[in-house]
Amino acid sequence: MYLATRPSRPDTIVTERLRAGSLSDGERNALRAARDRSDAEIGDRERVDERIDERAAVPARRRMSVMFDRRGSGMVREIVEDDASIAGRLAWLAARLAIRPAVTIGSYLSDVPWPWGLVDFAARAVTPAPGSVRATIRLPHCTARLVRAAGVLAADGTRRVVMYMHGGAFLTCGANTHDRLVTTLSKYADTPVLVMNYRMIPKHSIGEAIDDCYDGYRWLRGQGYGPEQIVLAGDSAGGYLSLALAERLLDEGEEPAAIVCMSPLMQIAKAPKQAHPNIRTDAMFPAKAFDAFVDLIASAAQRHIVDGHPEEIYEPLDHIEAGLPRTLIHVSGSEVLLHDARLAARRLAAVGVPVQLRVWPGQMHVFQIATPMVPEATRSLRQIGDYIREATDRKARPPRPRVAGL
Repeated sequence: MYLATRPSRPDTIVTERLRAGSLSDGERNALRAARDRSDAEIGDRERVDERIDERAAVPARRRMSVMFDRRGSGMVREIVEDDASIAGRLAWLAARLAIRPAVTIGSYLSDVPWPWGLVDFAARAVTPAPGSVRATIRLPHCTARLVRAAGVLAADGTRRVVMYMHGGAFLTCGANTHDRLVTTLSKYADTPVLVMNYRMIPKHSIGEAIDDCYDGYRWLRGQGYGPEQIVLAGDSAGGYLSLALAERLLDEGEEPAAIVCMSPLMQIAKAPKQAHPNIRTDAMFPAKAFDAFVDLIASAAQRHIVDGHPEEIYEPLDHIEAGLPRTLIHVSGSEVLLHDARLAARRLAAVGVPVQLRVWPGQMHVFQIATPMVPEATRSLRQIGDYIREATDRKARPPRPRVAGL
């Protein structure tokens, strides 16, 4: 069975939303027929868009939504998970009561030189997971941390590896704040994880952060890893960096095995997020936060001179091309970045990139950081680990010689 939503503007067509986790032959035929009818209706428009009723984004049962672009070259598979557990709701409430007020105050005082680096420094007090291994990697302009969960083999260039870009609005956080998340991901993906401590605003620009991530990728290639063994992953602002890096690599003819994003920021533009219905239910970000966010990014870009001119702010979603890696996105159904997640999924699918989008109702932004206290966080990371193993196993190749390393 499925539900059909009414189109609310001329360029939007009817969307079928399925209540089951798989499609029967009859349902596939119905979707194909709907797609063909829609193609006839929209004439020369570039693709079929999807509109989802936000109020219906928290079902009691799992549902799947499928949408096609105009030429049938791509498909977004959206799966809505079960409602949040008590622990998940408590985490959302804690973020709403503690983090959102702090972000609100900071948004009105964005010019104040806040000691953003203290957040990651304070996180050093968190005890690492038993048996996990860490090593610091020196890169040209920053450092990175190579993390292995207990029982995971060393980064010897013969298996898979994850390159992780942490979130924090390009402004704060780092390898310490994300240590438990990354270690759990290492465990479920059965792989080392290289966590980038890229340069951040306001002292540095986003372009410099992308450069640092590129250096991290090149370090992995120097250790003997091929593109098909490397997965680019990140949360929040790290989702932006993952996609921007993949686009730079595509220009060089390299395609990593996959992209994995959690609650990703995919677009710097603020207006669509501020107008999104979830601006009222987001546990962390008020509308004003995006004003301050964009101002900080613009100021940092103005100070970074490239070829005699201020750095241009890069929008990854404006540079989507065929050939980008298959992509998995996990996002909360209550957060405002659901907008970015769905927009990225649509644009990637439109050029034929396989995309899966999993929506977790009632969770806070980057709820995976609450593992193991929130069961959905652990389940999400387990699913991501499975996806990473499958994406790299399907591209497995014989081992290659490598430089002696960790």
